[in-house]
Amino acid sequence: MMKRQIIALGGGGFSMETDNLALDRYILSQSGKIEPHVCFIPTASGDKLDYIRRFYEAFHQLPCKPSHLSLFEPNFKDLRTFVLEQDILYVGGGSTRNMLVLWREWKLDNILAEAYQSGVILAGLSAGANCWFEEGLTDPLNGPLYAIDGLGFLPGSVCPHFDGEAKRRPAYVKAVGEGSMKEGYGVDDSAALHFVDEQLDQAVCSRKNAAVYNIKRQEDGAYEEAIPAAYLN
Repeated sequence: MMKRQIIALGGGGFSMETDNLALDRYILSQSGKIEPHVCFIPTASGDKLDYIRRFYEAFHQLPCKPSHLSLFEPNFKDLRTFVLEQDILYVGGGSTRNMLVLWREWKLDNILAEAYQSGVILAGLSAGANCWFEEGLTDPLNGPLYAIDGLGFLPGSVCPHFDGEAKRRPAYVKAVGEGSMKEGYGVDDSAALHFVDEQLDQAVCSRKNAAVYNIKRQEDGAYEEAIPAAYLN
């Protein structure tokens, strides 16, 4: 039976660390293939062309066969076939809410569930991390932080950019403590959670001081429990 894998980045990878592709290499290495097919899904950014260009620039340096999936300018004949042909699906950052609305309209959410069950690795950062959990903390550009329902492939909640944006950490810890969000994980930029069959297998990081935390509820609020992260060098 194929194992199910999700790699959720708080931030980093080619999007944020152009001179350090350690997290991207890690994602590719989990496929067990010499040149895995990796497909970038930039829906959350509105299929921003510069974002797609940077993906190709980075992944052409790595041992893989890169492609991207566009829902704004469809570049496939059959969406389900295209997705299920991939070894890795790598979801970019941007608006979690807008991304999920489009995915559901295209029924891509159901196809992703099928891909996950069939052994396709799911990965991503920011919105591309939020989407795999029951809940994620998201931040509209001109509005307050709020919880958003994800696809629920993983239990609990997540907060990406835990150390990268000043308002995220206190907002997430407060929400978990109050019970308005489920217990879950705070993930720094340059750090990632690797789940196998819905269980946390390990945490990894591409920057030595990047960290991952388990945020748990207690009677007087929430507390942070650091999770050791393996440094990728």
